[in-house]
Amino acid sequence: MNVTIASAQYPISHHTDFEAWQQHTSEWVAQAVKQQAQLLVFPEYGSMELVSIFSDEIRLDIRRQVLELDTLKHNFCAVFADLARLYQVVIVAPSIPVIENRKAHNRAFVFSPKGLVGYQDKFFMTRFEDEEWGIQTSPKVLTLFEAEWGSFGIQICYDVEFSIGSQKLSEAGASLILVPSCTETIRGSTRVHVGARARALENQAYMVVSQTIGEATWSPAVDVNYGFAACYCTPDKNLPEEGIISYMTPQKVGWLVETLDFTKIDQVRTDGQVFNFKDHARLQANFRNEEITINRIKL
Repeated sequence: MNVTIASAQYPISHHTDFEAWQQHTSEWVAQAVKQQAQLLVFPEYGSMELVSIFSDEIRLDIRRQVLELDTLKHNFCAVFADLARLYQVVIVAPSIPVIENRKAHNRAFVFSPKGLVGYQDKFFMTRFEDEEWGIQTSPKVLTLFEAEWGSFGIQICYDVEFSIGSQKLSEAGASLILVPSCTETIRGSTRVHVGARARALENQAYMVVSQTIGEATWSPAVDVNYGFAACYCTPDKNLPEEGIISYMTPQKVGWLVETLDFTKIDQVRTDGQVFNFKDHARLQANFRNEEITINRIKL
């Protein structure tokens, strides 16, 4: 089965009010749909552009703006639910801070023609999120989204730099992992892309990265953004030899659109040149059951 996926290379834009943001979002979704996209992926913290509609006092207080954003959560979700129904597509909305049990979590809501169908929270916090922003790790629950064309999971930004989430999702049936991300430097962006390529190799899966770009000088939380959208795979049979399907020029506004064939993932997992996916799980199980000895040799 095939799916055409659009990954946003997305600027944090300034808006005069919620209605202006809604119009902006509608135009973005319409652009992807015109390119035949069935699955749309927005980046991590793309929702922070909504802070531009608040007062200067709130804009400058990175902890208070999280509380204010939570009051818009219902309307935010309603916009994406309406668009998913209108265009009969699946949308991974830009992640947004939400408050639950007095804790702030970084959440990516997912919408289908049915409306809001679920979400994925970020597990691992960066130092900025943890030490300055007050965004906290969520309960360790992974969500597998199952469509008629295949199954996917989400690993938000820093999460993809660790193997465990993508592995668990792939073992549950995911052939595609989406990586919404927000980074301010080339180094940060590179870490996410290196992580995505490593996860593609380990799990013999598709990995699709969406990132924020450009400057938002009015926002102390996401004032500088560097990134690019990309689509990766395992370098194996009937797939690109370098494991790179496509990517966009960094900092260029727009959608990266690709059609992915899930049968190719099934083929390499069952009869690839190597068995990274099967061996990864098997070897991890063996290492848990066997004592590993480390020899030390002084030179």
